[in-house]
Amino acid sequence: MSTRTKNFNVMGIDWMPSSAEFKRRVPRTQRAAEAVLAGRRCLMDILDRGDPRLFVIVGPCSIHDPVAGLDYAKRLRKLADEVRETLFVVMRVYFEKPRTTTGWKGFINDPRMDGSFHIEEGMERGRRFLLDVAEEGLPAATEALDPIASQYYGDLISWTAIGARTAESQTHREMASGLSTPVGFKNGTDGSLDAAVNGIISASHPHSFLGVSENGACAIIRTRGNTYGHLVLRGGGGRPNYDAVSVALAEKALAKARLPTNIVVDCSHANSWKNPELQPLVMRDVVHQIREGNRSVVGLMIESFIEAGNQPIPADLSQLRYGCSVTDACVDWKTTEKMLYSAHEELLHILPRSKVA
Repeated sequence: MSTRTKNFNVMGIDWMPSSAEFKRRVPRTQRAAEAVLAGRRCLMDILDRGDPRLFVIVGPCSIHDPVAGLDYAKRLRKLADEVRETLFVVMRVYFEKPRTTTGWKGFINDPRMDGSFHIEEGMERGRRFLLDVAEEGLPAATEALDPIASQYYGDLISWTAIGARTAESQTHREMASGLSTPVGFKNGTDGSLDAAVNGIISASHPHSFLGVSENGACAIIRTRGNTYGHLVLRGGGGRPNYDAVSVALAEKALAKARLPTNIVVDCSHANSWKNPELQPLVMRDVVHQIREGNRSVVGLMIESFIEAGNQPIPADLSQLRYGCSVTDACVDWKTTEKMLYSAHEELLHILPRSKVA
């Protein structure tokens, strides 16, 4: 009888350089640092109600092609400048994709998209891409999925999401309590708000937990708590929750928990029944609520790329369509422009004039 009691199902353990090593390989520049910090300050000011603008997290469902991603970032930088009086634009840069069962888990996990799982390569290329986005003067947003990954690129992130599948996770609540960015907790996939509201409360408190230091050593991480947690409504349980009644119920749940009534509406996912063509309708409805006096909605999320829709990952990667998502379907660039220009025009004489803009 075997007496083996560990690593029974582990096929191998490969060495991974520390986050400090990656930061030496891809150092953050002064220009990038300024863009990241400016992004965080603006987001915090909006959440504190010092800045009357809405923030908009907009970009591809996931990054799979850094060339197309940077092309998108350059377009978004120009658009962000044009709507800056009413909207503070942050690029969605998602490298990690949670899976219900199996599937491509994102650029960091499998950058070559062929099941080779060159995670070290994915991490370095991902950090380099974030640096390029920041060099454009554009703040970036991402979803925190792996509890260690943020050590490698968190210094280049301005906003973080905790997803619907992980909002109830103690590990992710602890991690959120130590992140340097505002953190949006999404409601559950069943549409309930409890996990997200409890997540915001938990993350606002100090925590101590096992982690990894920048030099790759096991460590006890002690956090002060993150006071910039907020709620993201993404629909669920077979129905959307961006309508005025759902927003009012979310306000009530936050107030009951003695939390600021800061709400972000995700125009995608269950709020649009995963039909990207419905995202403009969701955004239009939320903007109408703001025009009618709502001030609890502080932000919006849009899944957008250069081309509309999505595509499967082919065996021959040369067959991939440029600028088209390989995960959730997105609206195209022209639609993105129309959505942001329209919201800007609708809100221009409604919101107080921002001192920043």
